[in-house]
Amino acid sequence: MRTVPHLLATILPALLLTASVPASAATDPVGRWPLPPPPEVVAPFDAPDSTWGPGHRGVDLLGAPGQPVRAALPGRVTFVGTIAGRGVVVVDHGPTRTTYEPVASSLAPGRRLAAGDPIGTLGLLGSHCFPRACLHWGWIRGRETYLDPLRLVGGGPVRLLPLAGLPRPAAGSSAVAPLASPYAAWRPAVQQLADWFAW
Repeated sequence: MRTVPHLLATILPALLLTASVPASAATDPVGRWPLPPPPEVVAPFDAPDSTWGPGHRGVDLLGAPGQPVRAALPGRVTFVGTIAGRGVVVVDHGPTRTTYEPVASSLAPGRRLAAGDPIGTLGLLGSHCFPRACLHWGWIRGRETYLDPLRLVGGGPVRLLPLAGLPRPAAGSSAVAPLASPYAAWRPAVQQLADWFAW
C-alpha cells in the first residue's frame, strides 16, 4: 500500500509542472541576449488582444548608445532600414523572426548569421527609454503573432519568492504592496491535492 509521502512525491511534481510551465516552453529555441551581459528589462512584453490592439510587442532592454547588438538566434537578415525614424534590423529564423530597434547596421539583406553575431550598434534616437538608450527586441511567428522574446533566454532574470509570497505591509504603512506571488498558478493544484488527501 502506498503511503501519503510516497503519493505526494509521485503526484505533486507532475501537478506543479503542468501548472507552471507553458506548453510552448518545451519547444522554444534557446537563444542569446542581444545585449550581453543580461541587461535590465525596462519594459516587459504585453501581447495585444487583437492585430491592431494596444500592447507592447516586444521587450525593452537597457543599454548604452553605441553598444553592439547581437543576433539572438541563427538566421538570415531580411531587412535593414529605417521605420518611423528608427533603424531596424529583422532576422528570419524560419517559422519566426526577431526584430531589433533602434539599431545602426551596415549588414545587407541575405546575410547569414550565427547566434551571437553582431548585427549593428544600439542607437539613442528613437529609443523607447529616451533619454536612456534601450533596445526594443521583438519575436514574431508567422505574419502577426507576437511572442515574448524573453522565452528565448529562459524568461529573463528570475527572483525566487517564498511560496506564500512576500509579507504584506502593516495596516497604515506607506510601503507599496508586493506583486502577486509567481507561485500563484501552483495553488489550485496544491489545494486540489490537499483536498483529495483530506477526503
